[in-house]
Parts: sequence; structure tokens; C-alpha cells
Amino acid sequence: MERLSVRERERIAELLAEDAPFWRLRQEIPRSRFAIGRAIRSIRRPPPVEPRRSRLHVTPTEREEISRGIAAGDSLRAIARTLGRSPSTVSREVARNGGRRRYRACRADRAALARMRRPKVAKLARCPRLRAEVEAKLELRWSPAQIAGWLSVEYPDDPEMRVSHETIYLSLFVQARGALRKELTRYLRHRHSSRRPGGRPLRTGQSHIPAMINICDRPAEANDRAVPGHWEGDLLYGQGPGVVATLVERHSRFVMLVGLPTSHSADIVAAALAAKITELPQQLRRSLTWDQGREMARHAQFTVASGVPVYFCDPRSPWQRGTNENTNGLLRQYLPRRSRLGDHSQANLDQIAAELNGRPRQTLAWKTPSQALDEAMR
Repeated sequence: MERLSVRERERIAELLAEDAPFWRLRQEIPRSRFAIGRAIRSIRRPPPVEPRRSRLHVTPTEREEISRGIAAGDSLRAIARTLGRSPSTVSREVARNGGRRRYRACRADRAALARMRRPKVAKLARCPRLRAEVEAKLELRWSPAQIAGWLSVEYPDDPEMRVSHETIYLSLFVQARGALRKELTRYLRHRHSSRRPGGRPLRTGQSHIPAMINICDRPAEANDRAVPGHWEGDLLYGQGPGVVATLVERHSRFVMLVGLPTSHSADIVAAALAAKITELPQQLRRSLTWDQGREMARHAQFTVASGVPVYFCDPRSPWQRGTNENTNGLLRQYLPRRSRLGDHSQANLDQIAAELNGRPRQTLAWKTPSQALDEAMR
């Protein structure tokens, strides 16, 4: 690449100030048109804008006063009182710039200007080890919130291995940040390529159910989640024939899935759920909460076969089965609304349940449902 001398650049600047045409620049400067063009772009490029300082931030004069106060042996509270600042403001300023022993006003001001510059390099882009962990967990279908919570537990003494779920979302959806691969969005629960509100109402299928027991009569131990063995249930629908029944344990969020590939009539649902729930030990079979869907009309038959009483929510009150509703949302990552749920074998559904039970949950202090259930059974 041709390099122009200082005198040649100065002459180009003089000719540009005179609005000289390009051919004249070529005539006076014996260089290629590419070299002259680069020089023109460089000269016309606006100088970098000095970051604007907020009136709330510490000023260079105040940093000098802080440095002098530290040298004089004053306390940070006394320095803050002299500046008319909060003691916490002065304390953070000193702590982020080397502490009392290493604080220098000029160096602190240069560091503050560097922190103000935009755009910044994303943390996931500058830390390969953190990026590898995040990408590996996304491929296991962990949500960004689960990844962020797990990292804080797994690396408690390594601040470099911390990242917020908002940063992960931003790195996925804003590819200009150059941190995470765009194709990783397919592992998110809703597989969105950008964030958007949405959703469609769930089918309620409400109808009259004989001799049903209302949720208000459910034992108090089920309401406070203190004792394991209380379950919530619902049906997941897709396209075509076949549905999947979901059972979620309220204490541990442990999930079990039951495939109903041919029909979800009341008799079949009662028999299938009874067969599944009787696989559990007796202490984990205390109650089941369901909505007022007609598929549970044979709840008495289910109770006789399993020994588990069924309690029904109020009409149009899905929040009374909040654990199950949330779990159904997680399951949509594996069983989308527009898929044929009847095509899934029971072995495949058991594998999906095992994978979901192995994902950490924020509500369980980032333990997995399997771990929480094991601890409750000890």
C-alpha cells in the first residue's frame, strides 16, 4: 500500500480547502488515484467525538480532590462530605480504580472515559471459555435464565464466568455483536429469531363433571408445597390425532408424560393416568389437581385405581395450576403446537421428561427437579 508523505497529505488538504477537482490533485500529487482517494477519506473523516460526561458522574476536578484527600489520610466519608457527594459514590470510585493505595486522578479519569466509549465488545465475544459454556447449555435446551443461574452456582469465585440472561438474549438476537451463533435460537423454547409478544389461548374443554371436589378443599400441605406427592395435570394438544397428558409434582416440579395416541376420552385418560401414577411409591401419591376438562369426567374411576383424590380448579382459572401451566410452556420446546403429538412413542416421551427433569430451575435454587425430588424423599 502506498504511503503518502506528510507534505503530500498537507498539500491534498490545502487543495481540498480550495475545492480543487480530483484531476488537479492527481496532477500535483504524483500518486495513484487509490492512494489519493484514501488520503481524502482520511482527511474528511470527522474526528472522534469526545464522550459526553454526565453531570451525575465524578468530574476530573473531583477525582483530583479525592486523590489529594487520600494522600492526606482523610477517610472516604470525609472526602465525600467535602465534595458534597454520597460516601458510596466516592467508595465505588476508589474501589474501581485500584483502592486507596493505587488511586490516581489522571488514571481514574482515563479509565472512566474508556468505559464510556461505545460500542463495547460483548462479554461473550471476548471470553471464549464463557461462550463455550453458554453454547453447550443452549444446545441442551437450557433457557438463558437457567444458564445464568447455573453459572453463578458453578463458578461462585470466578466473575469472568458470569453473564446475565439479558446478555445471552441480546447476543442471540443482535448478530452485530458477533458473540453467539444465530442457529442457536432453534434451541430456545419458542424458537423465535427475535423477541415478540404472542401466544394463543389454550383449549379449556370445560363441561360438567359429576361429583367433583373443588380446589378449595385440597389439603393445606398441597397449597404450601411443603410435602412432596401433590400433582397437577393437563393435556397438551397438537395437530392431528393424539394428545399428551402431563403430570407435574408441585414440590419438586418433577414431570411425567403419558402418551394418548388414539383417543383422550374420559375412560382412556383415567386408565392411562392411573397406570402411570401407580409406578410411584405410595408417599408420592397424595393428590392430583386438574382443570374442568371433560377428559377427567371419570375421576372417581381414577381415584379407585390409584388411590389419588382429584381436585378441580375453578372455571377459567389456569393460575390455580400454575406449576403445570409453566411446565407445559417448557414442554412446547419439545412438543410444538403444530406438531403431531400422536407420533411420539412412550419411550420418546419418557426421554423428553428425563431431559426436562435434568434442567436446573430458578425456583429450586438452580437444582434440577430430579435432585429436588431425591432430597425430599430422604
